[in-house]
Amino acid sequence: MKKMALWLVVYTMVLLWSLYQPHDIFTWWMEALPSLIALPLLGWFYWKHRPTPLISVLVLLHCCVLFVGAKYTYAEVPLFDWIAELFDWQRNNYDKLGHFAQGFIPAMLCREVLLRHNVLKPSGWCGFLCVCFALALSAFYELIEWWVAVATGDGAEAFLGTQGYVWDTQSDMLFALIGAICAMVTLSGWHNRQLAALKQLSKTSA
Repeated sequence: MKKMALWLVVYTMVLLWSLYQPHDIFTWWMEALPSLIALPLLGWFYWKHRPTPLISVLVLLHCCVLFVGAKYTYAEVPLFDWIAELFDWQRNNYDKLGHFAQGFIPAMLCREVLLRHNVLKPSGWCGFLCVCFALALSAFYELIEWWVAVATGDGAEAFLGTQGYVWDTQSDMLFALIGAICAMVTLSGWHNRQLAALKQLSKTSA
């Protein structure tokens, strides 16, 4: 419970910081909405199946990434403006970090759900399907951006964050794909150990 309380404190502090004088309130809501939805979903999952510590931390990190992008818009995050100047980039690339996270964290979430519900066992097929899920989610998010752009016109420019890059949509999905693959390669073993520990704890409690 202490860890969950700490999670909520960090989440709330970053949320309030993000909401204080954001660049644009419409864009803030559009960018922060997934993080706002994540809170009750994680609470439900915590009630049904205690999530692994790894997943709890990853969800919190993803929420923070989204809240930062919501505050400044993905095209104007100050740190990445400085990085762009340092490396002579032509654009602010914070959105690429966001889409990398959009692949990395959802792939691990998918893995947690599949394994906790015994849909699959830890295997190459599990990793492959988690990557597919993350890529499909990224593609669907691009469709949402398109629908918002059609519905709101110029009001969606900050939400899209293309910065004049003609291949922005495709590169966003590529970064999500890379993030999902990186998650499966680097965290699967660690995740398996945490799942085994939770299973053992459940048996001991019973």
